[in-house]
Amino acid sequence: MNYLVSFCSLYLFFLVAAPLSAAEAEVELPEYQAVSGVSGTLSATGSDTVANLTTLWAEEFKRIYPNVNIQIQATGSSAAPTALSEITANIGLMSRNMRRTEIRSFTARYGYPPTPIPVALDALAILVHRDNPLPRIELAEIDAIFSSTLRCGAEGRMENWRQMGLPEPWGGRGILAFGRNSVSGTYGFFKEAALCRGDFHAEVNEQSGSGSLVQAIGSTLHGIGYASIAFGTSSVRIVPVSWRHDGMERITTPAQAVTGEYPFTRYLLFYVNRPAGGSLPPLEREFIRMVLSREGQEIVSRSGYILLPAAIVNESLTALSIP
Repeated sequence: MNYLVSFCSLYLFFLVAAPLSAAEAEVELPEYQAVSGVSGTLSATGSDTVANLTTLWAEEFKRIYPNVNIQIQATGSSAAPTALSEITANIGLMSRNMRRTEIRSFTARYGYPPTPIPVALDALAILVHRDNPLPRIELAEIDAIFSSTLRCGAEGRMENWRQMGLPEPWGGRGILAFGRNSVSGTYGFFKEAALCRGDFHAEVNEQSGSGSLVQAIGSTLHGIGYASIAFGTSSVRIVPVSWRHDGMERITTPAQAVTGEYPFTRYLLFYVNRPAGGSLPPLEREFIRMVLSREGQEIVSRSGYILLPAAIVNESLTALSIP
């Protein structure tokens, strides 16, 4: 029971805690110190967003431990719970929280839930073609472009740029929406955060990866879509999002994710199979310790993601009994 309480508390903590500034986070993180006896093969499966980062962490880890082999598969967040449960992966990579049904399935098999570990902060950007002059976009407008259910307050679908207030020649152009496919954690997160838990409409052009989605928007003058800030390129432009925060109407960008003022901010997660009261195997433990170290979080920053608050790192290490 203490194990369950500990990780329920950790879940709540990293979901609602206000992040620190990036500078504060980096200064307070521990440096990674190599240990002896680390060897073997580590496998990680799931989110392509998290796999992108994990590949870079793996390169650093192999520099420290040359005899370690790390295998990474970017198959979408929905593949992670099954891979972790069936022991085809040591680490499940997810850009959303596990669903209750996924946790129940794992718990039914092992008698305890999977362990979540926040490894980076991310923000989903609303992207348009770089020449699109759209100055900002409201939450209800986002829902009206992408959803069929209109749960966020819009009165009807947004189908052309004139409805968004753009002048000619933009006004006469139809809106072409791009999104991720249903196995993607980004897809699931966007449904909850941007569509008020509604459904996508059938005309959204689904892409299998974030890179291909950004490329599609960059080559489509009247396109719009969403992706992690780390996948942005010079061919697209981030549109500020207008929403009510702390009782005030604010116009925010992903740059404000670290302060909690941007509505599409999320934690990127590792999930591991850790028995109640038990410890992680040395290879998994050290890889996670490196990811949560100053060196590991510097990789996060260089890759375009957002450093974890030091308080989140310390809470995770304590809950995992990692010194």
